Amino acid sequence: MRLRPTPRGWALAAAGVVALQLGVSLGSLDLVRAGVLLLVLVGVAFAAVALGDPARGRRRLDVVRDVSPNPVHAGDEAQVRVDVRAADGAGRARLAGLRFAEQAAVELSGGRPLRARVRRAADHVAVTYPVRTTQRGRWPLGPLVVSRTDVFGVVRARTTLGRESEVAVWPAVTALPAPSDVLVGEPDRVALGARTPSTDDANLRDYREGDDLRRVHWRSSARRGALLVRSDERAGMRPVTVLLDLPVRQSTAEWAISLAASVALAMLDGGHPVRLVGAGIAAGRGAVGASAFVHARGGPEARAALLDMTIDLEPARSSAEADAHLLDAARLLHTADAGGEIVIAVLGALSGPARAALAHVGDAAHGWALVQTDGRHAGDTRDAQHTQAALVRAGWRVAGATAGENPVACWLRLLGSAR
Repeated sequence: MRLRPTPRGWALAAAGVVALQLGVSLGSLDLVRAGVLLLVLVGVAFAAVALGDPARGRRRLDVVRDVSPNPVHAGDEAQVRVDVRAADGAGRARLAGLRFAEQAAVELSGGRPLRARVRRAADHVAVTYPVRTTQRGRWPLGPLVVSRTDVFGVVRARTTLGRESEVAVWPAVTALPAPSDVLVGEPDRVALGARTPSTDDANLRDYREGDDLRRVHWRSSARRGALLVRSDERAGMRPVTVLLDLPVRQSTAEWAISLAASVALAMLDGGHPVRLVGAGIAAGRGAVGASAFVHARGGPEARAALLDMTIDLEPARSSAEADAHLLDAARLLHTADAGGEIVIAVLGALSGPARAALAHVGDAAHGWALVQTDGRHAGDTRDAQHTQAALVRAGWRVAGATAGENPVACWLRLLGSAR
C-alpha cells in the first residue's frame, strides 16, 4: 500500500508547521495549539487510511476476474469482468469510497488507458471493459488497483486487490477450405500409388499412432501380441503432420505460425488426425518435438488443443539454429515411422543439409510444402527457390508463399500444385 498526502493534506501540514513555528516564536499558545491540531489531523488521517486497507485483515475484499473468451485469437476482442465483493458491513463501508483502475500488458491494451464501466451495489462492485489482443502469447492482466482517501480528503492510498490473471492469445487463423478431392479418400490413395482395396479387403498392418481404434482387428492382435488394423483406408483418414519451420524474423515467424495453425485446423475439419512438429512443440522451450495426434471427433476441444501448442512458440535466434531445429524435426519424423502420413510443411529458405534431410522424409510420407520468403531480400528469394527445386526433385508437392499474403491464396496454390 502506498500512502501520500493529497494537495489538501500538504496544505494542512504546511499550515500546521507554519502555525507551530509562529506560535513558538511569538509566544502565542493559540497558534501552537492550532499548529499541533492541524498536524495531528494529518497524522490521524494517515493512521485511519492505513488501518482501513481493503487488501488486508479478516474483512478484506474479495476479487474475482473473468475473461471471456480465454484463450482468444490475436486481433480479436475479449471482455473482462472484475467483481469486488464485501462479506460484511465493515467490508461494505470500505467498498463505498474506492476508486478502481485495472492494469494490463501493452499487448492487451495497445498502450492506451483501459476504458472501464463501473457498476456499484451495496455489497459489490463490477468493473467491465474490453481488451483487444495484438500479439500471440501469454500476457498478464491485473491486479486491480484501488485508490481511496480519508473522510477529510487529506491522505490518498493506492493498493492492489486480487491476483494477477493471465490471458492466453492464440495466433490469428484464417478459415481455409478443407480439401475434398485432394489428400483425402480415393484421390489420396491414387496420389500415393496405393492399390484400391475391394470392399471385403481385410489385409492387416501394424497400428500407427493416429489410426482409428475402431479399425483394430482384435482377434489377430491377440494372436500376435501387438495391435493390428485393417488396411482398408476407406474406414479412416490418413494422419497429417504439420511441420513448422520457425524463421528468425518475428513478423515472418508470426505469419508462419498463423498459416501453420490455419492449415492444421483445415485438415482437422476435413476429418484427419493432425499433429504439429517443430521447435518448442510438446517438448519444452527450444526443443524439437511432436505433439500427439488430435482427432476431429474431439470437437472444439481438439481445435483448442492444436492452438494451445502454438501459444509459446518463439522464433529461432539465428539461421543456424533454425536449420538445426529443422534437421531435428526431420530425424524425428524418420524415427517416428511417418509411412503413409501426409506431411505438410511450412518452411523458409533452407540450407543444403536441411533440404537433403527433409527431402528424405518424402520417401515414406506424402510431402507437401509451402516455402515462404519475405519478399524483400534477393538472397532469401534465391535460397527459397533452391529449396523448392530440391523438394520437387524429391517428390514433394511445393508452392511458394510471400510472408504476409492471404493464407487462402497460399493454400489454394498448394492444392492446385497437386493437379
